[in-house]
Amino acid sequence: MTALEPAIHQVAADLTAQLAVPGPIDAVAVGSRFAVRAQTSWLGWPAELEDVLLEWMHHHRAAARSRDRSRTAAVAQQFDTIIRSLIDVRRAAGGDAPDDVTTDLVHGRLEGRELADEEIVSILRNWTGGDLGSMALCAGVVLTYLADHPDLQARMRSGVSDREFEAILNEILRIDDPFVANRRITTEPVTVGGRRFAAGEQGLLNWTTANRDPRMFGDPDAFDPVGNAPYNLVYGIRKHVCPGRALATLELRALTRAVLDATTMIEADPGRTRERELPPAGGFATAPLWLR
Repeated sequence: MTALEPAIHQVAADLTAQLAVPGPIDAVAVGSRFAVRAQTSWLGWPAELEDVLLEWMHHHRAAARSRDRSRTAAVAQQFDTIIRSLIDVRRAAGGDAPDDVTTDLVHGRLEGRELADEEIVSILRNWTGGDLGSMALCAGVVLTYLADHPDLQARMRSGVSDREFEAILNEILRIDDPFVANRRITTEPVTVGGRRFAAGEQGLLNWTTANRDPRMFGDPDAFDPVGNAPYNLVYGIRKHVCPGRALATLELRALTRAVLDATTMIEADPGRTRERELPPAGGFATAPLWLR
């Protein structure tokens, strides 16, 4: 993360420099474009893929909302095709392939053998496919919350440490968690919340509800980054914590700082209506704001 950080901050600075200030933005759209540029930067993917990946994100969200398995499978296959084209270029280039993370995977070895293309595709899909949409949703939630809470916005502009900055981001995401739920399969009989599950049974973990449980947080809308941190489940907890947490936090901190640095105020846009995202995602589908 230390080596990657300057590149991510540069991506955020370049993007915010292109925003019209004063002027309107959709925070989710800004987050989407930033997510794609950050990803292509750290994976070494060509900039020409930006619009392709943005279009794929649009199709991915629509397929997820539809809950049509054939549609989601087709979108997943589309993403796999993009990844395979990048693998093919690197295999064909041999020793002249670009020195980047994707090439490292192509030339990587596991227990003495090269990784198969299917394995590389699976790794890159898990690293990237969901994370693009996740960063867009996080940006929409965070920037909208700051627009609605000018005192907190002023505090973040005052020069707080990265640690405090990140604690604030995490608490905003707890209050309005864009990651609604995950499915899990039990490996043995277990009782959760008074409900008995047999081994091999499927359960749905509702992260949004857990992060707003009054038994843990009292008033779920009360803003307490320090006090609520030990119970915040946005990125999971203990051995189930998201392995991409450090990267996601770096990217969201870089984007939020860049927007704050490029403006004097982030405000709600009175002329446009916010639209909430539909399950299985949370946050906003569109988050219209005004930058000053």
